[in-house]
Amino acid sequence: MTSLLDAQIETQDPATVWINSFASALEQGNGSVVAELFGEDCYWRDLVSFTWNLTTVEGREEIAQLVDATAAQVQPRNFLVTESSTADGVTDVWFTFDTAVGRGSGLGRIKDDKAWTLLTTLDELKGFEENRGDRRPRGADHGAVRNRLTWKETQEQEAQVMGSSEQPFVLVVGGGQGGIGLGARLRQLGVPFVVIDKHPRPGDQWRNRYKSLCLHDPVWYDHMPYIKFPENWPVFSPKDKLGDWLESYTKMMEIPYWSSTTCARAAYDEVSEKWTVEVVRDGESITLHPTHLVLATGMSGKPNIPVFPGQDVFAGDQHHSSQHPGPDSFVGKKVVVIGSNNSAHDICGALWEGGVDVTMIQRSSTHIVKSETLMNVGLGDLYSESALANGVTTEKADTIFASIPYRLLPDFQIPLYEKMREIDADYYARLEKAGFLLDWGTDGSGLFVKYLRRGSGYYIDVGASELISSGDIKLVTGQVRELTQNAVVMDDGTEVPADVVVYATGYGSMNGWAADLISQEVADQVGKVWGLGSDTPKDPGPWEGEERNMWKPTQQSALWFHGGNLHQSRYYSLFLALQLKARYEGLDTPVYRLAASHHTS
Repeated sequence: MTSLLDAQIETQDPATVWINSFASALEQGNGSVVAELFGEDCYWRDLVSFTWNLTTVEGREEIAQLVDATAAQVQPRNFLVTESSTADGVTDVWFTFDTAVGRGSGLGRIKDDKAWTLLTTLDELKGFEENRGDRRPRGADHGAVRNRLTWKETQEQEAQVMGSSEQPFVLVVGGGQGGIGLGARLRQLGVPFVVIDKHPRPGDQWRNRYKSLCLHDPVWYDHMPYIKFPENWPVFSPKDKLGDWLESYTKMMEIPYWSSTTCARAAYDEVSEKWTVEVVRDGESITLHPTHLVLATGMSGKPNIPVFPGQDVFAGDQHHSSQHPGPDSFVGKKVVVIGSNNSAHDICGALWEGGVDVTMIQRSSTHIVKSETLMNVGLGDLYSESALANGVTTEKADTIFASIPYRLLPDFQIPLYEKMREIDADYYARLEKAGFLLDWGTDGSGLFVKYLRRGSGYYIDVGASELISSGDIKLVTGQVRELTQNAVVMDDGTEVPADVVVYATGYGSMNGWAADLISQEVADQVGKVWGLGSDTPKDPGPWEGEERNMWKPTQQSALWFHGGNLHQSRYYSLFLALQLKARYEGLDTPVYRLAASHHTS
């Protein structure tokens, strides 16, 4: 005879059964018991909630080790299934849970009653919740109060004391979308901080780029924290419009932002556990003593400028793509752009539109995907109007994307890019006929995986590729041998006449900024920033399973790196902000599996 309990269990969906078993096993604190709930091929990605780190463990043994090391302190409990669905033999389970210090959520995939993938995230700290929703500030308390400060006076007072009688707990170096977004998070969490940037105004990082620049990612993918773009915002943001948005955002989110400020040097005192940072603000030298230093200088580091024989004799203008002013001053001149990725294509396209004679030099193959196809096939299920209509909010889309372990991401991406290749077969045939060297990533996994591995090697086509196919943008493939007074000479002896050379040759690792601001020793101690350790071109192993040194503790105490595209800056800024808030409040934050240092650059 079936008991009532057995009957209840039988009527429960697989998601609830698994979550209940998972919660019970965690309560025991026995890693082996928890690991048995996972399949042989299994992955658990944790963003701060269990590990005070961003880490992915793979396989039952590593899962058991994580539980044994963390469960007693984390005290996970109150697991609750909020949503579940089953398709193609896989059950997706959405859930919430509590820890000793915070509240979290997660998404798991269950196959044959065993977990295949699991994502857990820390969403907020108990007792330190953000002042929004029901907890939003009043703004003004009604009634008569003597000598009350207005909102404006309070803001002015905060600005006056910061950096003089009061020190920031966090100094954020870099005021682009990454630094601004992190600033918004820290402001909401009540962490004293300052964002500094060399430009006169927030958004100048975009305004000062070549005039044709626009976002290649669609608007649904690019929201900032807390404030989404308006519903009438263009799908692809022009650079100046985005710059104005970032400036407005900085004001609306009340971010302490020091413009026209450069960071001269920084040093960490292991005894005081403070940084000494010398900055120059509007020509005045100021010494700050933050507890934590965040380099939000973008996921790219210092410009890579190749060295070729003859650069000293070339009679024309030479500059890196980061310093490219646009086409206007080059009309009537022959411009050679060395490089074949995003910036190179954008610059070549803008030069052609401006009536400039332009040649692209392609030294290695490039992955190309049409913007419209990427938007429809690659992102449409998660970031689009149709996704929103299907109930996939930005927040839900971010969670789904984050829940795919990096080890498995190529398997998820390959079918999408095979479909794109089929849809645009004629387009790719024209490019190859023009002599363009195409690739689809080492394993055919396409753009985003290539971006995660190396941060380069691709172009989202917004028009320049058709100009290459037609010959309007001239194309030369091969290696550069030297520069002469008026030409770029290829290794086969071909001379490409040039009055201007643009080096669209990418950027180095972000730890290059650490070397400049702190020391080469610290930069080497931290190691390479960005990449997964996939052992593919420009992403040397060993496998790490997460982005190297991004948004998480590094081998240098109190030094953090923040950046990435708008999507990554938005999503991971929460986890970086929570890590900093926990330290500000003096919470115990034992880091599980602090990443080792690999590669100095």
